[in-house]
Amino acid sequence: MKFKINQDHFSNGLQQVLNVVGARATMPILSNVLIEAEEGHISLTTTNLDLGIRCRIKADVSEPGGLTLPVRKLATIIRELPQNEIFVETSENNQAKITSGGSNFKIMGISTEEFPPLPSFENRHVFELSQTEIVSMLKSVSYGQSSDENRYILNGVYFNFADEKLTLVATDGRRLALTALDTEISEDNAGSLILPAKTVAELERLMGKGDKVKIAFNDRQAAFEISIDDSSDTGLVDHLYLVSKIVEGNYPNYRQVIPKETEHRVKIERELMLECVHRAALVTSDKSNSVKLKVSKNLLEISGSSTEYGESHESMAIAYDGPEVQVAFNPQFLIEPLKALTKDEVFFEFKDELSPGLFKTLDNFICVVMPLRLN
Repeated sequence: MKFKINQDHFSNGLQQVLNVVGARATMPILSNVLIEAEEGHISLTTTNLDLGIRCRIKADVSEPGGLTLPVRKLATIIRELPQNEIFVETSENNQAKITSGGSNFKIMGISTEEFPPLPSFENRHVFELSQTEIVSMLKSVSYGQSSDENRYILNGVYFNFADEKLTLVATDGRRLALTALDTEISEDNAGSLILPAKTVAELERLMGKGDKVKIAFNDRQAAFEISIDDSSDTGLVDHLYLVSKIVEGNYPNYRQVIPKETEHRVKIERELMLECVHRAALVTSDKSNSVKLKVSKNLLEISGSSTEYGESHESMAIAYDGPEVQVAFNPQFLIEPLKALTKDEVFFEFKDELSPGLFKTLDNFICVVMPLRLN
C-alpha cells in the first residue's frame, strides 16, 4: 500500500473513527484502525465489536492495499507532523513508513486478516430521513436515557417506526422524554429498535455535514449511512457508515407514564425559565437536590435551599389565573429538557404537588418529570 494524503484530511478522518475505540480494548486488534487504500481514496474503519464506523477520505493512491495501525498513536503522530503533505508506505512485515518533510516514522501494525469485519446484514427495515431532523430529535430526548446498568433496557433511545410517524423515547424511570416526526411508513416496513447510548452519542456527533441519513435495521443490529455534502474542507468522501448492535429486549410501555390530563397549563419563556432554575439550583446540595416551583396569579416563583449553603429565590411573570400550586423537582430534570429544546415557546403543565410536571412544545415534544416530596 502506498499513498499521499493531506495532513488535515487524514487527521480529520482519524478523529471521526477514534471515539469508537475503548481505552482498554479486549484484543490488541481492537485498538487499531483498518486502513484500506483504493483508487482516489482510503477507508478508515474501527470497531469495538458492539459499534463500528467507517469513513472514506480523498487520497492519491499509487499502490492499493491495507494494514491496521494503533489508532490513538497514529492520530497523535499525524497531528504533529511538520508538513501538510504526508506519504504512507507499507512493507511486508506489517510495518508502515510515514514521511512528512524531515520527519520519518516506522509504525508497527497488525495484518488486516485479524481485523473483525463490520457486519453486513439483511435489512428488514430501511428509512431515509433528514440528518438535521434526526439529530435535533436525538438531542431533545437523549438526556433522559438511564445510566443504571441493571436497567439495561433503558440504556438507550427507543426508535418506533409506526402509525405514519417516527417516535423517539428515552426514560430512566424518573423522567421521560418523547418526540415524534411524521414520516411515511408502509405496513411491512414498520418496526422498532433500542439504540445504545454510545451509538446515540456518536450519531449526535457525526450528523449534520450532509442532508440525508439512511437507517437500516433488523432484530439484532442497525446501520446508519450518513451522507456528507462538502468534502473540500474535511476530505471526507460521500458518506460515513456506522453499524451498531441494538439493545435486545422489549421497551416498557411508555404511553402509560404520560398523564392523560393535567389541570393547569402555562406558556413559559424557555431561556428565562432555564436561567431561573439554574440560579435557584446553585444553593442546592447532593442531600437536598430539589427546587420548588410555586405558581400563583401571573407569577412563577422558583426557590432552592440547603442547610449547607442557604436559600435562593427567583421569580418570573407568567399568564396564569388558577389556584396556587407548589411542586418540587430535581433541578437537573428541569434544566436538561429546557436546554435541549430550541423553540422559545414551551408549555409547562401541572396538576398538584404529587403529580408529574410536563414540558410540551407545539411540535410533538413531551417531557414528563416526576415530582419530589415537598419538605
